[in-house]
Formats: sequence, structure tokens, C-alpha cells
Amino acid sequence: MLQIKFYDKADDCLLKFAVIVSRYENKWVFCRHKDRNTYEIPGGHREAGEAIMDTAERELFEETGAVSYELREVCVYSVEENADEGDISYGMLYYAEIKELGTLPDMEMEAVVLFEEVPGNLTYPLIQPRLMDKIKDYLK
Repeated sequence: MLQIKFYDKADDCLLKFAVIVSRYENKWVFCRHKDRNTYEIPGGHREAGEAIMDTAERELFEETGAVSYELREVCVYSVEENADEGDISYGMLYYAEIKELGTLPDMEMEAVVLFEEVPGNLTYPLIQPRLMDKIKDYLK
């Protein structure tokens, strides 16, 4: 069974992902990958030797083209698929207020799409709604 948990902090070496829930012009920012017809929150894997904040900034630019933004660390999260087998991954959840979107880099994302509400057709439907709920609570 898949479980999502939230933490105030964790050892930096555990953080493998940065996910950046973002708003632009009062709308939620989602990406559509070139190989999928679903929507996802900007984010991705941490590269070797990269600070997790640098991962967040890099992924936000690569997946949205954001060139001006305010980025805030929210919390650590974990995704447990098979906790009994030690299959747990950790990431840092961020919130970004994007002030300016530039040109979307020609990488893996095909489009940036803005929504009033969270779309139903999500790439990771068991994870992304929980991350969105955490950000909505954070913004209250």
C-alpha cells in the first residue's frame, strides 16, 4: 500500500527529489510531459553533488521556463510503496510564486498548463493530490 508522510526535516542525504507546487497569475502550474497526456507538478531527481534547493530551481526552470519566482521550502515528504522491504523515497516539497514565465526549454516537457483547480488527469494520482493538500494547508 502506498503511503505519503510529511516531516519537518530529514537528513539531507535522504532527499532524492524536489517537487515544486507553483502558482502563476493566481492559477496552479502543471506540466505535460512529451510522452504522456497527463499533468504533473514540476519536479524531479536530484543530481549527484547538487544541493536540494538547486534541484528545485533547476527543475522549476526546466519544466516550466520560470525565470522569476519566489521559492519557499515547505517540508520533507516520503513515499512508501513497500515499507516492509525498505522501499521508501524522500523528497523536499517547495512552493513557488512564479512572477515571470520564459520560454519552455526544449527538454522533456511539452507544455505548461495553468488551472484554476487541480486537474483530474494526473500522472501520479496517488501522490500529487496529497502534496497539493499540504500546500493548500501551508498557504492558509
